[in-house]
Amino acid sequence: MNDTEAQPAFFAAEGLCKSFFGVQVLHDMTFSLHPGQVLGLVGENGSGKSTTMNIMGGVLPMDAGRMTLDGADYRPRGPRDAESRGIAFIHQELNLFRNLTVAENLFIAGFPKLARGLPFIDRAKVRVRTQELLSSVDLDVAPNTPVSRLSQGERQLVEIAKALGSNARIIIFDEPTTSLTTREIERLFDIIGRLRRQGIAIIYISHILGDVLRLCDDIVVLRDGHRVGRAPRAEMTVERMISLMVGRTIDQIYPPRDPPMSPGAPVLEVRGLSQRGIVKNIGFDLRAGEVLGLSGLMGAGRSELARILFGMDPHETGQVRVGSTAMTTLSPANCMAHGMAFLTEDRRAEGLMMEASIADNVALASLPQFGRTWMRLIDRTRLGDEVARVSASVQIKAPDLQRTLVKNLSGGNQQKAVIGKWLLHKPSVFILDEPTRGIDVGAKYEVYKIVNRLAAEGAGVLFISSEIEELTGMCDRILVMAHGEIRAEFARAAFDREAILRAAMWHGIKEVA
Repeated sequence: MNDTEAQPAFFAAEGLCKSFFGVQVLHDMTFSLHPGQVLGLVGENGSGKSTTMNIMGGVLPMDAGRMTLDGADYRPRGPRDAESRGIAFIHQELNLFRNLTVAENLFIAGFPKLARGLPFIDRAKVRVRTQELLSSVDLDVAPNTPVSRLSQGERQLVEIAKALGSNARIIIFDEPTTSLTTREIERLFDIIGRLRRQGIAIIYISHILGDVLRLCDDIVVLRDGHRVGRAPRAEMTVERMISLMVGRTIDQIYPPRDPPMSPGAPVLEVRGLSQRGIVKNIGFDLRAGEVLGLSGLMGAGRSELARILFGMDPHETGQVRVGSTAMTTLSPANCMAHGMAFLTEDRRAEGLMMEASIADNVALASLPQFGRTWMRLIDRTRLGDEVARVSASVQIKAPDLQRTLVKNLSGGNQQKAVIGKWLLHKPSVFILDEPTRGIDVGAKYEVYKIVNRLAAEGAGVLFISSEIEELTGMCDRILVMAHGEIRAEFARAAFDREAILRAAMWHGIKEVA
């Protein structure tokens, strides 16, 4: 028995059940929390983790079961009710208003007033309290900084500060490290250590199983809406967690792939691409059948380069050639017309129509190809057949492509819907920006297989990832960016994690390795 188990549980969930559209997605979920305990919750996307936490956080009502808090029945009427009872939920997709300042986001639920009954905000108190909260997460930014100016990692820390400001007794972290640098992750883990010493209970949801083992006292494993295991950290290993999560062992994290014997013709050529303050003198070739990795620390300019290549952001100088065509104008429409596809880092905001069906999302980029007659009426029969074929090829798990809304899919299936949208468009150049961010180990494996298939069919894949192990497992070559420049190139035979990391952190001479 660990120290936390010696204390009585102040929160308990017993037999929680939930169904959507007649399909039961959560079956008899049971767990408890003790003061100062860190409970890990792991499982594939769609296993019931988010449903469980949304019930606990007041986002969803339970169909059956019981929750207790301090020994009394707990049935929150909504998120505000849960928050008032001391439960804070930091979602994977951050819930901040980018057009507001840090201070305004922290106090959005209610600002302190100069005097009771008067509508005047005590701005001095707001500044002081904001600074205290930011200091508690070691974030050195001014309270009046607009959130839009913060990096993704800094925004994550603002979310954590917001939870601390609500005097939470239970904090639920849903994939909190997906957008953080290594240093920010260590800062987060230090914060979690402080919270547990203060008696705050933590539920930590993550697909990074090594972090779960490092942080958590106990680990609960879900599969297909069922709790299939719970054990103290000492009795868990990564291999056991994976076996419980997927119902089988995964001998290889990355599927086998035969790299091209010789490079094909360039499908993407970039020369001297620059945008002041963003990227500088970028040049590389991407060849048919090649998976080219792009590595670098947060802020290195990888995502910015991808957006420029797809015409979403401007550039001042440089040339881009797709196949045999010199791209005189870079715009998403022109890039798509010449066989480019771009899977963005933020699939929910930029890759999907969340309120539309799976079928509508998959069809979106290819509608002009299915026009018939001079009126360009959509051939819905042919389109429907192709959408069904592509959806099956990427293994989207849903009962009805036409009726199921994308917002109701797991993260992994949402990512497959984005990939399916572009596969239907039949691209020759595929830019993938963090394609496995926030999805589970099983869904990652399926995404990797799709990438291998794209390369085998002759597409060139630019694969951007923050995980060096993922790049070395998937790519034929790796380019390393730092401060908006390409600092190093590694062939597959020369892949070395430490050398790649040194190149990403290096500030001096441009020739590295």
